[in-house]
Amino acid sequence: MNTAERIRSYLFASGLDGLADHTPVIEKAVHDHIAQLSTPMEVSSDALYRYEVPKLSEDGSCSLIEEMDPVLYDLAKPLGGENDATTRKLKLLNILVTRATMVTGTDWVGIYQRRKNAAGSEVLVKLAYRGRPSRAEFPLNAEFAKGSTNSTVGLSGQAKVIDDVAEYTAQGGGFYVCDDAVQSEICVPILDSDGKVIGIIDAEASPKQFFNAERQSAIVAMALVAANVLP
Repeated sequence: MNTAERIRSYLFASGLDGLADHTPVIEKAVHDHIAQLSTPMEVSSDALYRYEVPKLSEDGSCSLIEEMDPVLYDLAKPLGGENDATTRKLKLLNILVTRATMVTGTDWVGIYQRRKNAAGSEVLVKLAYRGRPSRAEFPLNAEFAKGSTNSTVGLSGQAKVIDDVAEYTAQGGGFYVCDDAVQSEICVPILDSDGKVIGIIDAEASPKQFFNAERQSAIVAMALVAANVLP
């Protein structure tokens, strides 16, 4: 399957077939993302594996946006420790989120992988991001998905594009608030070669109707590349 065929297959599987006319744009973005991955990135292992997270409410259903947890989240635990191969992949994922921020101008973007947490439950674990600190793990269950785009996409494999968060929530849509200013969101699945959801990419922005076809295309390209980079 060549790149264009892979793109069309992904668009159909994820419910983004409306972007089919943008296949050449997505293909170019895929090649540009891959080219960028060869750029050296000097960053400490500590910065790759550990990051700030907000405190969670007592029931774990929402983030206390202005209150940071004094304990940094440690990626080494869900990833099975630190090693050269994982460190290299985390660097590549950080290059991807940095490029996505530059290309799209989005306020926040993150890459999550489907993993099991310490309790043995399936969650989406945030591996790399750019933007303000946010929740590290999103439970993958139907109950949590009622209030989370990330969990919904992680379970269904169907992308979601929200042009107006206020309108979306007023109509009963579930949205996990990490930043009150966010009014646009796109969340797309990361699929393996068999079409199984192995992660997601989430991007958010303050302006309404921010994620036009061009920005959606850049995020889709990112998901296609990330599928081969996840640790």
